[in-house]
Amino acid sequence: MTVQLSNLEHLPNYQITERLDVVYGSTVRSKHVGKDLFAGLKNIVGGELTAYTELLEESRQEAIDRMIVKAEALGADAVVGLRFSTSSIAQGASELFVYGTAVKAVPMQQQPIYQSSNQPPSHHSGHSQYEEPVPSAAQPSTTAQANDDLPRFNPFGE
Repeated sequence: MTVQLSNLEHLPNYQITERLDVVYGSTVRSKHVGKDLFAGLKNIVGGELTAYTELLEESRQEAIDRMIVKAEALGADAVVGLRFSTSSIAQGASELFVYGTAVKAVPMQQQPIYQSSNQPPSHHSGHSQYEEPVPSAAQPSTTAQANDDLPRFNPFGE
């Protein structure tokens, strides 16, 4: 099985059975002087710096490959929580670092989805939205007078 990669903390449709260790891969690259001069000219007129794009793509792949070798050595099925980091090492040289957690994982069993043909009981009272509901004994009437002798404030002046 090839090592699967996920930037999530889990692997979709898999159950993580064991966390093995943190694994990483890195590469340090420097710019090519000739490509750097061309990139400097391109920077003046604008546009994509394809030499740098290619350099970064190669660096990412090399760092990932090195991390996968370490994960395979641990017997991992996947690496989760995948992250990238970069740092400047020296003038014109940068490190690309990738890391994650090597795990053992097994596919989850797909549970069949059952749909019930029974509908939940309706709570419809039989009244339309325009009819005034009939108060029941369980519901106190809003028009009932208070039984105490305290004065009541009525904002409508009634």
